[in-house]
Amino acid sequence: MRNRLNFTSLSPAGETRFTDDSPKVSICVPARNEEQNIERSIRSALNQKYEKVEVLVLDDHSTDDTGEILASLKQDQSISDRLVLLRGKPKPDDWLGKPWACQQLGEAADGDIIIFADADTWFDSDTAGRVVRTMGRDVLDMLTVWPRQVLGTFWEKMLIPLVYYALLSLLPVHYVFRSPRWMPPFLWDKFSPLFAAACGQFIAFKRAAYQEVGGHQSVKQKVVDDVELAKKIKLKSYSMRMYYGSQAISCRMYRSNSEIWQGFRKNFLAGFGNNLFLFGLMGLIHLIVYIIPPVLFIGALFSAATGILAWSASAIFLAFSHRFLMARWFAWSYWYGFLHPFSVLWFQVLGITAVKDYLTKTKTEWKGRPV
Repeated sequence: MRNRLNFTSLSPAGETRFTDDSPKVSICVPARNEEQNIERSIRSALNQKYEKVEVLVLDDHSTDDTGEILASLKQDQSISDRLVLLRGKPKPDDWLGKPWACQQLGEAADGDIIIFADADTWFDSDTAGRVVRTMGRDVLDMLTVWPRQVLGTFWEKMLIPLVYYALLSLLPVHYVFRSPRWMPPFLWDKFSPLFAAACGQFIAFKRAAYQEVGGHQSVKQKVVDDVELAKKIKLKSYSMRMYYGSQAISCRMYRSNSEIWQGFRKNFLAGFGNNLFLFGLMGLIHLIVYIIPPVLFIGALFSAATGILAWSASAIFLAFSHRFLMARWFAWSYWYGFLHPFSVLWFQVLGITAVKDYLTKTKTEWKGRPV
């Protein structure tokens, strides 16, 4: 409930015109095999009411029709002067693909504010203006937006909400922006990175802050480069904040169970810093809180264990209440909240697979590249 108050949307852009001194915004989009999404994403990025915007797209050696679609967009005279197309350079062996693509985009961008957005996102027409207003109002060096997730298939509706559920159940959002009043400053200097979180689908930096932390070169081997950049921002004592993408940016991450599996498999354990103890502890907590109560409840129905029945029913009610509140908040289907235990089980299996990959040094593959 506290996060419901603090996880707010970006500031409205307002009806007044921005001045000539307003910052230029560079929207940077890395694209590899994004033929399903790329045209919608780029056209929405170009369709901004905020005038001082450039859009840079890097075709990262796509093997589908992404390059052809981008070339066709560049031929459109109404947008060609604001669209910069880059052809990705060969990836060095010591870089992961996305950080390498973003580094090239960051070097080519000349905006005062640099936005990195995934190719499966699309923007409302006020998005750039909202970012400028918000960074000015809240005096930020970095902001990240968790997009409005558009869910299509059964698996998307069942599994994707757990990402937001975990975020808003476990992380006090306001501590991303400011230090806890109960923590001494000398401890906050050490522990502030633990409260760093970011969504790589949309991150905006002031140019000076991005360059000061070393850009994407500083996270060139990090699977969760977004979170690592947020940690570096906090270590440098720059200000950052998280927002919800209502009326600003939307995303459809995956479209099938196999895509969700492979997409999360590559970064599930990495999101915990490859810390097996912490990862196992969180898995155990989820097992105790979300899986055991339904099992005990069913068992108690066929026995006289009224105490266990009441305890397990209370735990189930609390979890379902959370899911229903989130469904109302994010305009998701209420019915899929009843599948919460099965969703948690799905992630338990994924977690076991991720640990096995880590211990056996098995490389997962994404977009045709090992990760």
